[in-house]
Amino acid sequence: MKTLVVIPTYNEVESLPGALDRVRQHAPAAHVLVVDDSSPDGTGALADERASRDDHVHVLHRRQKNGLGPAYLAGFDWGLGAGYELLVEMDADGSHRAEDLVLLIQRAEMADAPDLVIGSRWVAGGATQGWSARRVALSRAGNLYVNVVLGTRVRDATAGFRVYRADLLRRLDRSQVRALGYGFQVNMTKVVEDMGGRIVEMPITFVERQAGQSKLSGGIFTEELSLVTRWGVVKRSGQLLDAAKVAGSRLRAARDKRRRAAAGYQQQRPTSSSRQKRS
Repeated sequence: MKTLVVIPTYNEVESLPGALDRVRQHAPAAHVLVVDDSSPDGTGALADERASRDDHVHVLHRRQKNGLGPAYLAGFDWGLGAGYELLVEMDADGSHRAEDLVLLIQRAEMADAPDLVIGSRWVAGGATQGWSARRVALSRAGNLYVNVVLGTRVRDATAGFRVYRADLLRRLDRSQVRALGYGFQVNMTKVVEDMGGRIVEMPITFVERQAGQSKLSGGIFTEELSLVTRWGVVKRSGQLLDAAKVAGSRLRAARDKRRRAAAGYQQQRPTSSSRQKRS
């Protein structure tokens, strides 16, 4: 299937060359779209130079840096317009291994045609390299919180290594995608589940970046928790409202049944005059 690997970048001039080399080596049939948010370090220029000598590499320049989510959505739009059938999310920093990319694409191409394939750290066979115990605990706890609050069964809802089918993205209600930062991954997982999309997880090994500067911060985790909590409140409120409607409907039905039974009893009950006639 015609595949596009979308790689958002901001100040990734050190990491991008290696990421492109690995994708081209392990998935030579796939095309790559670098979505650069006007990086001041020259990442966009480097991507342009690479694209000029490799017809499998493309570049989309965005004028503003307004978050990971909008960058991916812009890349998806570009890919859908160009007729790609599978669209991949992949980091530029080398944390997503190109060896695993091949396996995710192969899974997406299987006959059961999953709508979304997630490269998961927390299913059997998944792993991380170079992570502290604290970071592992934070990630696992965050995903557990997502599962409990949103009711999702995805083990790694925060994962950013994914393959989407184009037809699912075409049906996507963009008004439901509100997260700008790293909460985008949880947001998309929730939207796909709400659409009834089929999600499968494949084990990957997530590697700590080898070059460049990490974009992760405490604010990212705070954003995710805040968004998930808000979505959870909305979901639970909706469930309570639905339950109240069902309960009200059942009470009204029971009341109407009692009234009909009482009316029938009154019609069948003999009057005093009829009792006198029989006597």
